[in-house]
Amino acid sequence: MVEIKRIPSPSASLDQERYRLIYSKSKVYVNPTVYSKDNIPGFVALVKREASNPIYLLAWIPESLLNEKGASEWEKFVKIEEKAANDEEDNDVVLVDLPGQPAQSYAFSVPLTSIYSLQVHQPSLSSWYGSIGINLINGDTLPTLHFHDDESRSITVPATPATPQNQGSTPTTYPPPQTAVPKTAGSWGGEDLLARLRNYAHLLRSTLQPTLFLIDPSRADIEAHSTQIFADSAVDDILAKSSYTNSHSPVPAHRRPRPLSTPNALGNRTSVLHRSLGTPAPPQSPSQARMALLQSFSNITQATRFAAQNILSHPLAKPILPHLPEPVKSFVNASGEWEWGSWVEKGGVGEFESARVYLARWARIVAEEGERSRRREAQTLASSSSQDEETGSLGVFELLHSTSNLPTPKSSRDPQNPVDDATWSKWFGEDGHPLVRVEEMKHEIFRRGVVPEHKLRRRIWPFLLGVHKWETTTEERQTEWAKKQKEYQELKAQWCGVPDVFDREDVIEERHRIDVDCRRTDRTQPLFTNTETNPTDEKRYTTISPNLSDIGAQSPSNEHVERLASILLTYNFMEKELGYVQGMSDLCAPLYVVMDGDEELTFWCFVRFMERMKQNFLRDQSGMRKQLLTLQQLIEVMDPELYRHFEKRDALNLFFCFRWVLIAFKREFPFDDVLRFWEVIWTDYYSHQFILFVALAVLESHRDMILRYLVEFDEILKYCNELSMTIELDSTLAQAEVLFLSFAQFVADFDHRRTESSSGTDSLRHRRGASDATQLTKAAASTLLSDDLRNLLKTEPS
Repeated sequence: MVEIKRIPSPSASLDQERYRLIYSKSKVYVNPTVYSKDNIPGFVALVKREASNPIYLLAWIPESLLNEKGASEWEKFVKIEEKAANDEEDNDVVLVDLPGQPAQSYAFSVPLTSIYSLQVHQPSLSSWYGSIGINLINGDTLPTLHFHDDESRSITVPATPATPQNQGSTPTTYPPPQTAVPKTAGSWGGEDLLARLRNYAHLLRSTLQPTLFLIDPSRADIEAHSTQIFADSAVDDILAKSSYTNSHSPVPAHRRPRPLSTPNALGNRTSVLHRSLGTPAPPQSPSQARMALLQSFSNITQATRFAAQNILSHPLAKPILPHLPEPVKSFVNASGEWEWGSWVEKGGVGEFESARVYLARWARIVAEEGERSRRREAQTLASSSSQDEETGSLGVFELLHSTSNLPTPKSSRDPQNPVDDATWSKWFGEDGHPLVRVEEMKHEIFRRGVVPEHKLRRRIWPFLLGVHKWETTTEERQTEWAKKQKEYQELKAQWCGVPDVFDREDVIEERHRIDVDCRRTDRTQPLFTNTETNPTDEKRYTTISPNLSDIGAQSPSNEHVERLASILLTYNFMEKELGYVQGMSDLCAPLYVVMDGDEELTFWCFVRFMERMKQNFLRDQSGMRKQLLTLQQLIEVMDPELYRHFEKRDALNLFFCFRWVLIAFKREFPFDDVLRFWEVIWTDYYSHQFILFVALAVLESHRDMILRYLVEFDEILKYCNELSMTIELDSTLAQAEVLFLSFAQFVADFDHRRTESSSGTDSLRHRRGASDATQLTKAAASTLLSDDLRNLLKTEPS
């Protein structure tokens, strides 16, 4: 019988006691590994030991233990869970035993008085199930509890009562509901548990770390974790004391400070900003109120201003000043003195950023300038070689290969010699049948890219995207293309020229969404810049805008904007389950530009592109969630230090990578670089998810700045968002290739060592290289190379 791990109480031996079950929740999992098959389901419970001073305990009991006890014990937990959250003073008392245990059951029961804090993580994009970590006063950490609400009876109410007849020896006999009705959408299992815990202990949510909840905090803990630096309404309340709210101001009304809710509101606040004001003062004149406000800010910023002034006015800081961001430059005049008013005038308080973000940005600028200088110097040396440059740019990956004795991979990219029209023509015979294998074609385009001419890309991209099959002749392709043109016209005819469909309420809504997106997508491109329309009698059915009044302040349209909208509306009718989703216009517009306005060719290229990207636009975001989770695991294997930094900063959701993956870096590179980037990832030469290695390469390029300066999630998010249009494409792709090759070598060597270890062969070499094996497996020990990671080595979706 499995015994629950527990902390002994000094008052009595808990082994001899029976406990009153007052709360239970099913399908709360402990995850020993990253493999879902290893997850252990169980019940989280609150139990009460009856005494003059009752002791309340928090426990987690695996289902396997209850199965060993039989159906009667199982029914107790089910009964309490299905109760309507009444209080414990019910006549129907449920007593349970704390079962006895072999090792590694992961079960526990601890008094609430021995718990210091709870680390609560709500369900998110990368963590579908919310979790609660438990930290004890003695410094121990209990297994993290994962709440599978979609399986728990507390969140879904069964239409018919469950029967325990099938509950026997198997560990998963808890019957799922036949028909379920979801409860309140905003709740999840962890919130329910916290609500019950508040009945028996004082829970304080930390203002320093919002995911941290303290249990029965001490006075010192309360002081440290309840004082805010700036309350949400602090500035509003302070400004409301002046006449600012009633004065004429260019600030929109909804952005102006709210009036004080109570006359004495300032006296009750605990934020540092409010404390700087002292006790509320009698009504003041407008000038006095403004002076008091400035004095309040001065009290907070005085020390920081003096410190920064001393640093930036020093002669040694002069070489740094040209590299400072513009808002920081405005702090300093020629003599090195502060121009605080100038900054307020330029950006205002609303533009303030963390000093760490400025430092990280400055460090990035200096590093990039140093790298450019190094490359210029290397190009002037006759003895310099590309091999030396590639080896020197590996950075953190050199550590991975030095510890595992693996050869350092090198990038094969040669973007200075792109595929041109002459090269492309040599790859085909007189009848148009290719003379080279499709793998060779993809390798050359991955390695070299395509010359920046839309006419050649218009010929190559349909092959890359699969619109034209490779092993065909010109005649066969023309025959097949005629069928596709006809199919497109039939799809478009479902709405074009059909008033009953075109003016249907749901279609009008889709038309408006598509029209708004198309009017603001890539309007700097010549095709979309011209605002002249083509007045024809059929304009009623070629113009997507429902009514001129619906356009409002949107950018003007033209013939090409309308064609782009027509393509997307036709796709909406073709893909009825998915339909149009915001962001698709970002993917379609570059195709339209490269295809020089060819509607049919753009449509079918877009269809093939969306076959690759469709998972990103699913309504439940499961595709994006899976990719970001895979990227998270990849970071853990390739760069454990960066992973731990994200983990500590509560940044493992990788929201700062969301836009990168969602629309394939469309808004991170200039338009021409986007075209070069897309044709590289479309080759699937190394992996059908090569974009994740590109995302990792970007993070690794900035890892030093992230690790050194950025200590908050919002700082990492802001820093990564501002990388847009600053990422150097060719070096990033080269680094992504090195990353992939490093990962492939890592997996091969890892599997080789594991096979040898399990077979017991070559034991002498294992003893001699034990330290190397330990180093090799340390980074991957926690992930164990999941199936999602191994799928990164495939060129086709699994």
